[in-house]
Amino acid sequence: MPPKVKFQKEEIIAAAVEITREKGIDALTAREMAAKLGASTRPLFTYFSTMDELKAEVYAYAKALYREYTLRGLEAPIPNLGVGQQYLLFAKNEPELYKYLFLSPPDGVKGSVAEGLKLSQELVRESVMKTYNMDAATADSYFRDLWLVAYSFTTLIVTDECPYTDEEISRIFTEFSVSVCKAYKEIPGLIDGDFDKDVIFKELVKK
Repeated sequence: MPPKVKFQKEEIIAAAVEITREKGIDALTAREMAAKLGASTRPLFTYFSTMDELKAEVYAYAKALYREYTLRGLEAPIPNLGVGQQYLLFAKNEPELYKYLFLSPPDGVKGSVAEGLKLSQELVRESVMKTYNMDAATADSYFRDLWLVAYSFTTLIVTDECPYTDEEISRIFTEFSVSVCKAYKEIPGLIDGDFDKDVIFKELVKK
């Protein structure tokens, strides 16, 4: 009779997520898993043929968790603002999972940042249109621009290089929000890239 499996698949994935949270995805090895479980590597390879398969489960967990944060943001009074706040919170609370999801995804996985943008964009589009009186295309561009600002902040946060307080981050976001909104509404053709930037800048520097 084969030996009884000591751990369930879900327990092994949970242990892998804990290791990743504590030490980063590069620390997720068979030896580290055995130490975490207090067992040999046999239970691990009962369910997974390779460590890459287990890492894929951690990646899936990170994606699902990020979606939970995003959906929580939609419950805010201003959903698109809530999503941005939750994005920053995810980076603060889960720096190693954030890195694995957006900065160093598994081999063969590309476009995770664009995928994250698309997901959030689709979820907040209606809110942005209503809040800022924009059509869908302008709303998408506006949110994209602020997303790039958010991505800069979250990257600084998870690499422990962010020199700004929460209050400063909020102020900078507001500055970008006002500037981008004003630009899209007051510069004809900006949304399509069909405008004379030289003329626009010449007028701006006169002020």
